[in-house]
Amino acid sequence: MIGAEEENVLIQAGGCRLTILPKLGGKIASIRVKERELLQAPLAPYGPRTRTMSFDAGDASGWDECLPSVAACTVETAQGPAAVPDHGDLWRVAWQEIAKNANSATFRGECFSLPLTLLRTITLTPTDKGYRIHADYKVTNTSARETPWAWSAHPGYAAEEGDILSLPDSIKALRIEWTRNDRLDKSNGTAAWPIAKLTTGGETDLRVSTKAHSGVGDKLFVGPLAAKENWVALERPKAGVRLRVSFDAAATPYLGLWICQDGYPEGDGIKQHCVAMEPTTAPVDSLAITGPWSRTLAPGESYFWPMTLDLELL
Repeated sequence: MIGAEEENVLIQAGGCRLTILPKLGGKIASIRVKERELLQAPLAPYGPRTRTMSFDAGDASGWDECLPSVAACTVETAQGPAAVPDHGDLWRVAWQEIAKNANSATFRGECFSLPLTLLRTITLTPTDKGYRIHADYKVTNTSARETPWAWSAHPGYAAEEGDILSLPDSIKALRIEWTRNDRLDKSNGTAAWPIAKLTTGGETDLRVSTKAHSGVGDKLFVGPLAAKENWVALERPKAGVRLRVSFDAAATPYLGLWICQDGYPEGDGIKQHCVAMEPTTAPVDSLAITGPWSRTLAPGESYFWPMTLDLELL
């Protein structure tokens, strides 16, 4: 078993602290404002990861990075077929520390299913409203051949009954990637936002987190997004904070939403109670599903993008 206290990197600004676990995929394991934890707690003890285990066989917590795919899949490449595991490579491997100071840290993770590396710099600063966590990303193709890739942020933010999810007013529908027990009506492949139809009849307000043990698990996508649609927010009145994620819609033009109130993992045991707001390069979980969103990197080529999480104290 690996303890979070054994191999952690702490960055801090005022009353906000981030804990990063380099040996566990560069995971941001904790974002605390004073004594309030803002990330999904571990569902199981931290432990070694293999190249083939499913994501729900681990701790399924905190903030990971999904590269080169979210869903497990096999993709055709110039080097032949490549098998990408569940939630990608990077949460499974130790990352290398590149730079560190009191409020910033840079780490690099190397994929194994495809010849890609990800460089991520996290910077924490105070603001007039609270705190800002800024992430700068760089993915590089380390091979001599063209390589496909897709990225998604994968932060599970703790949620409780009454929390409110917000999107730009121009967004009226979300594509349904998955809905546990066919909860949402998938007849046209989309769910209206914010009031969606249920398969059993009636409606649900996707903005509002429900009570614990409700069994909700919905994965939804929206995009491509316009420049002014580059944000999503989760207001947590009981926690006294509003989490606002913003991103460059030209660089990462899609947004994934994972709304989970004890609907994952399947089977017995502790469940997630979180909302994941996930800027991404694609409107699907699988790299093997291609479309106008599909991306490749030329030999030695790199791609850059940012993401910001503002913690606005209420």
